[in-house]
Amino acid sequence: MTLDHAQTSLSSALADAPGPTVFGREVVTLGVAFAAALFVVSSVVWGIAGVDPFQSALGKMVGITGDAVLAVMITLVLWQIRARSLGLKALVACCLSLAAAPISGLIDWGFHIFCVWPRSVPFNAQYFAQVVVFTTSELFGWSCLYLALQYNSQMRESEKHLAAVREEALYARMRALQYQVNPHFLFNTLNSVAGLMEEGSTETARDMVLRLANFLRRTLALDPMADVRLDAEIELQLDYLRIEEARFSDRLEIRLEVDPSLRAARVPGLILQPLVENAVKHGVAQTPGAAILIIGARRDGDGSLRLWVENSVPSGETSGTEGMGIGLANVANRLAARYAGAGACIAVPAGHGRNRVEIRMPLVR
Repeated sequence: MTLDHAQTSLSSALADAPGPTVFGREVVTLGVAFAAALFVVSSVVWGIAGVDPFQSALGKMVGITGDAVLAVMITLVLWQIRARSLGLKALVACCLSLAAAPISGLIDWGFHIFCVWPRSVPFNAQYFAQVVVFTTSELFGWSCLYLALQYNSQMRESEKHLAAVREEALYARMRALQYQVNPHFLFNTLNSVAGLMEEGSTETARDMVLRLANFLRRTLALDPMADVRLDAEIELQLDYLRIEEARFSDRLEIRLEVDPSLRAARVPGLILQPLVENAVKHGVAQTPGAAILIIGARRDGDGSLRLWVENSVPSGETSGTEGMGIGLANVANRLAARYAGAGACIAVPAGHGRNRVEIRMPLVR
């Protein structure tokens, strides 16, 4: 059996066994490199000792090939017990190396007999012991390299699995947070429809329900892990405000203060929904006269993105977050999950009779 055949058998065994084929290729590559390095080192050492490295090349190739077959067998055993502790695998590797080394010594003696036939070659116990010691260190060295590679592969797979679990958990959390928005918005809108019906405005209530159905059809199809363009997010909020237009069309003024260069920026879908909804519920709806609602966006000096919703509040009141706990907390939690501490949702002073809530997040285009 040649070195190539031995390496091929190892690769096939690893491919048939459960586990990534990438690891099998890494083992084969490491094995070939180890054998080549061993051949070069032994040639240099024997050359220093006065042995012609070219004349001894065939003998070294035979010895290395035999050791490679033994290394393959040890490797297959270590692969079978890959789930055991590192200490146990190291002990098994040491015992197998000690057990296999005499076989290598016998192969070396047999090849020597073949080369000098028909002359007899007496058994040299001292030389045999030297071969056994050298081969033991050689096989155990390979085993340690293999175990290190195996451990590294297991750590990489563990990290990939952990990353996948974290991504699944994040996805589930983001979906839960988004689904908190939809019922909250739905309940408020249905209350508005009920109010219109009590006032006798059935046609207006009917139009509002139809607009609500169209809006929910679009929002429920959004992927909570996918970002949307800022202009698309703002357009969704304008769709929502068209639903509320049935109640406030005579006194609600909507303004956009969006930097045109930011319209292609990417933001989490429906991130502005709770802010706009609370601005309508706690600002516009409570203001008896004309009310203004502003949606704005700009780039800060540090390169981050700042979004805000500003609205009128009843005369005599100051800006604050009363009644906005659910919506504000929802947005803050989504930003924390999405940007890992690089996003925030806060209420900021906006002057007398005004309320303003800002979102700060990394600018992604």
